[in-house]
Amino acid sequence: MAQAALPFDWPADEDDAAFLPSPANRAARDHLARWADWPVMATVLTGPRRSGRSLLGRAFARRAGGVLIDEAERADEEALFHAWNRAQQVRRPLLLVADAPAPSWGVRLPDLRSRLLATPHVAIEEPDDLLVHELLPKLLNQRGLLVPPEVVTFLAPRAERSYLALGRLVEALDRAALAGRRRLSVPLAREVLAGLGEGADAARP
Repeated sequence: MAQAALPFDWPADEDDAAFLPSPANRAARDHLARWADWPVMATVLTGPRRSGRSLLGRAFARRAGGVLIDEAERADEEALFHAWNRAQQVRRPLLLVADAPAPSWGVRLPDLRSRLLATPHVAIEEPDDLLVHELLPKLLNQRGLLVPPEVVTFLAPRAERSYLALGRLVEALDRAALAGRRRLSVPLAREVLAGLGEGADAARP
């Protein structure tokens, strides 16, 4: 009898609270929530750095009683091979988190290569508008900055849609506020955006 997959409820604990669900990661979340129906008891999860892929993976492995292998493309091939086989034997899911889909890993072990080619792949996409609006205040608050709503309203449509770029923006805002002993404000945000070369209309009110 197949075990019923438990739905994800966010947040459930401290680890989950750091992961923000959005359309950018919905396909990955939906796939993981249906793990009991997987024809192959393994999945490759990819996504940009800082996309929350490892947070999602840890939450999934904990709830499903499965195994997570992060940076799977750099893992020992024999270990991956045995982990994949064991997942099928015990019917507990194996989640392989990586930068890119398995065909690009350059796997040398033929038996592992064939298994990975049969393994489903899901991806977390770059942040959408909703996620940018949620990530900006979260990342700024993590640095101890008070974030007026108008600053997020100004920054969100002008920020580059990339997790790494959002990290650079937040770091630059933090440095600028600290160096000038200034509060986070729209004028400060405009200066930082211009300095980073982001947001073609950053100079507009």
